[in-house]
Amino acid sequence: MLGGLCANDSRAAVALTVPFLILIATDTHHSHRAAALGVLSGPARARHFGVASRDELLLHRTDPRRHAPDDYDDYGVEVTGYPAGWSVAAARAAITAEAPVLLPLLNDSDPTIRIDAAYALATAADPDYTVRTDLATRFATEHDAIVRAALLLAAAETTRAHAHPPTVWWLRERWQDWTEAPEVRLAAAIGWLCLTDEPAPEDLHQTISPLATDKRLHTMDALPWMNAAAGSGEPGLRRCIRCMLHPEEPEPWDDPWASSL
Repeated sequence: MLGGLCANDSRAAVALTVPFLILIATDTHHSHRAAALGVLSGPARARHFGVASRDELLLHRTDPRRHAPDDYDDYGVEVTGYPAGWSVAAARAAITAEAPVLLPLLNDSDPTIRIDAAYALATAADPDYTVRTDLATRFATEHDAIVRAALLLAAAETTRAHAHPPTVWWLRERWQDWTEAPEVRLAAAIGWLCLTDEPAPEDLHQTISPLATDKRLHTMDALPWMNAAAGSGEPGLRRCIRCMLHPEEPEPWDDPWASSL
């Protein structure tokens, strides 16, 4: 239900639940901790469903330098009439305040918990790079390829909010490292593309093309970033690759009412 409210652009009510969801998610004995962790950062992200371009993926908001005509900054207004930016700010503030109790979840025995913890922590304010440091520390000891990919995307997202040039270079090293798992290299490439204005180099094209197999497209859907980026019948990873490397290609046609003729 909470996920549906966020998807329907009604985050205000969900933002109020975030502190309670964190309590459930960090209770190792609670039977619904995974579900709570999976939705608690939903209201902390605006306009991210179906978003897959370099300019917008991993971005907490649209262009903050642009003055919005509705005077509610560039988040706009929710369908309820409530300023969307207020909901996002409240959810982020709650996650930031509780980051110290969420960070240990990066070491949980359940890989799904580790992935969703990284996804939630990526929305915390991190001016002193505490979250980014913990993500990198966990990456150094993590063996699950999908979790490693999640840690890289989380590091890229927090770096997009709080610039950290060494992380940009670190991500580039990861997608260039042929000893890394394909999922890790793909996540690093996407994160790097979102953090730089440099044209995608030829070796990045040569890295992504053979790694993005149909099987891996669906494997990467385990990452909440890729799951959110999906749209028009495209898996999230494929959509990201098309939007980031081939923006001239048209959106796929996915009209369930269209004639089959």
